[in-house]
Amino acid sequence: MWTRDKDGEHMEDRHTDQPGIGYSPEVRDALAHGAPVVALESTIISHGLPRSINLDVARELEAIVRDGGACPATIAVLDGVVHVGLADHELERVASGQGIRKLGARDLVLAMATGESGATTVSAVCMVAARAKIRVFVTGGLGGVHRGWQESLDESADLVMLSRTRLTVVAAGVKSILDVPATLQRLETLNVSVIGYRTGRFPGFYLADSGLPVEWSLDSVAQIAAVMRSQDALGAQGQALLVANPVPVERQLDPALHDQVLREALSAAADRQIGGQALTPFLLDFIARGTGGASVDANLAAVRGNAALGAAVAVAYAGDAA
Repeated sequence: MWTRDKDGEHMEDRHTDQPGIGYSPEVRDALAHGAPVVALESTIISHGLPRSINLDVARELEAIVRDGGACPATIAVLDGVVHVGLADHELERVASGQGIRKLGARDLVLAMATGESGATTVSAVCMVAARAKIRVFVTGGLGGVHRGWQESLDESADLVMLSRTRLTVVAAGVKSILDVPATLQRLETLNVSVIGYRTGRFPGFYLADSGLPVEWSLDSVAQIAAVMRSQDALGAQGQALLVANPVPVERQLDPALHDQVLREALSAAADRQIGGQALTPFLLDFIARGTGGASVDANLAAVRGNAALGAAVAVAYAGDAA
């Protein structure tokens, strides 16, 4: 088990060889010794979960990673400094939402230059984790190609960043509010390898099966680590490996309820002319309310499973490299 340094460290305790990036003592020590590290996003804390549970979930996910033998590195920007690893009081600050913006990869330099604070999305974590030489990243569901993309050309920055960073990303597929077939096609075009973990079906975030197959399926973390080693041996450009880990069937959102509420959410968004960056949070909130919180439960089940799998993959890969 990986143990955490005492809370309450100050910035002067952080390793800041790279300007604007600070490493917590725990993460700094793990990286220095080649120990397994798992990157975690912070938007799930600030924007993705209700305030009543978000901080507890953030702590729980870090605990799951530690119990799996790896070091968690939750990433956020505080007062213009990118933090790789957060102390508990910093998790509390992100969870409060006060003055915490939502930061994608394109926003990082702006937040750093202006001293802003924000939580990191998938694209931002990809950029920072790759810079920090962290190989494994855990999230809930990825962004992707939005419905109606033919008119809006709306596509998440997550996909392009996955094509530029050699990370192993453990996720429960992509959010079901998206155009899933178009997203899978886009991942193929971007040369991002997609594997199903113990499944031949691509998961749909709240759902164990989006209705689409995956071409490759692996059954063990040893196999995933072997793929990562093959990436290293090939020396190819830094495309990600997406490990699609479905939410357990018994914990998924009821598919019929999901489809009904999603139709209602999309109709409401169209009626109110909601689009752009406001669309995803609107739809997710609508679905949470429309399912009586069942979608939040499915989300939590997915991300907990992803954290455990991500830790196991990081441990296997670090052991192979030792």
